[in-house]
Amino acid sequence: MVEGISSAALVGCTGLVGSRILAALTSLSSKPTIHAIARKDLPTTFPTIKPLIETDSSKWPDSLKSLTPAPNVFLSALGTTKAQAGSFEAQRKIDYDLNLSLAKAAKESGVKTYVLISSDAVSKTSMFPYSKMKAELEEAVKELGFQHTVILKPGLLLGTRLASRPLEAVFKCIAKSLGSISKGLTDWWAQDVDVIGKAAVSAGMQCVEGKRKEGVWIVSQSDIIKLGGTEWKAEM
Repeated sequence: MVEGISSAALVGCTGLVGSRILAALTSLSSKPTIHAIARKDLPTTFPTIKPLIETDSSKWPDSLKSLTPAPNVFLSALGTTKAQAGSFEAQRKIDYDLNLSLAKAAKESGVKTYVLISSDAVSKTSMFPYSKMKAELEEAVKELGFQHTVILKPGLLLGTRLASRPLEAVFKCIAKSLGSISKGLTDWWAQDVDVIGKAAVSAGMQCVEGKRKEGVWIVSQSDIIKLGGTEWKAEM
């Protein structure tokens, strides 16, 4: 049985969840080489982080395929907003097209375990374009046939985001208020991004180590709390 992750590739490493995944990877006792794919220099440095900086994101799949040997696991926390992208069509090029291109590149390069940060309550029949797009991406990556396909489906993300999202901020205030009464009141619909990041790494590690059966693993909100909380502490 493989002991720990020796090499990982990560995209979306400067985002709210991706930055926490990066931090979780650097804390692993196996000290994996971390190939962090990004447009600009990372705001943090660490001996095991090997940045793959490319301003043209269309070249990212080639950067991923150039890694030899292939990483044990590829994790994607890549995503943007309609406001940041300028339109939903531009957002889809990143959230769906680029994500899928990277997943295909990972599969072609020999990556066995793929971890995607998705979202709860997405549906291909949703009237909301974002929800429908996320569901379509989930189905598309499942069809690629990785040995292990891990899809995390968190609720509202609790953490500090650089970009302002007024409506999201309102819900975060509600979540924090409920959390001050009882953490269990928020865990079922909102998760801390640190916990999500650790859960993503923990799930990937279990697959690499052969502790999960092959196929698709849908990681629900309750699973996220377990993997990024008690189980993470036990493994660390």
